[in-house]
Amino acid sequence: MTATAALDSVRASIARACKDAGRDPADVTLVAVSKTFPAEAIEPVIAAGQRVFGENRVQEAKGKWPALIERHAGIQLHLIGPLQSNKAKEAVALFDAIHAVDRDSLCEALAKEIAAQKRDPLLFAQINTGAEPQKAGVLPEAADAFLKKCAETHGLKISGLMCIPPADEAPGPHFALTAKIAKRNGLRLLSMGMSADFADAILLGATHVRVGSAIFGGRH
Repeated sequence: MTATAALDSVRASIARACKDAGRDPADVTLVAVSKTFPAEAIEPVIAAGQRVFGENRVQEAKGKWPALIERHAGIQLHLIGPLQSNKAKEAVALFDAIHAVDRDSLCEALAKEIAAQKRDPLLFAQINTGAEPQKAGVLPEAADAFLKKCAETHGLKISGLMCIPPADEAPGPHFALTAKIAKRNGLRLLSMGMSADFADAILLGATHVRVGSAIFGGRH
């Protein structure tokens, strides 16, 4: 299947999930995850009307996106992978959204760069719902205090939460927990769901789904 046909299929699946959930498909943003794929693989997906893309690494995105953004109007770039504090300057300059805010040092670096560059990327705090030691993110029980600190200490506007459920567990409870934390903190946006489980995420309130392999195919 071509990437454009796969994109159509994903869009249809999103529309079905929204219908099942009684939601407006316009309330769900498809983030096409283009990490590891070259510009020539991304061009047909842009030509098919997709404008929101996700990348995992600042350096990789810097190498391929400036030229694509110059050629195509309306591109939004989301950083969905972990961010090192020393890459905050480049991240704020390039990305329209950052999905992995998860610690004080990063908050400080982001606040400094947002003020200096006068840019206002959408910020999501990452919640480590499975308490996995190898994974980034704030533990669920620490989320409320972290979000309070983001606002009061660092002056950061956090607009939503992001989670990546453990690979060997049902994703639904993790999505539900993330949605619950967001609701009690007055956050509207939820970055939840990937190629295998985005329909479940939409049923549980996702506003952003991060879909890569279902559009671009398997990664080498």
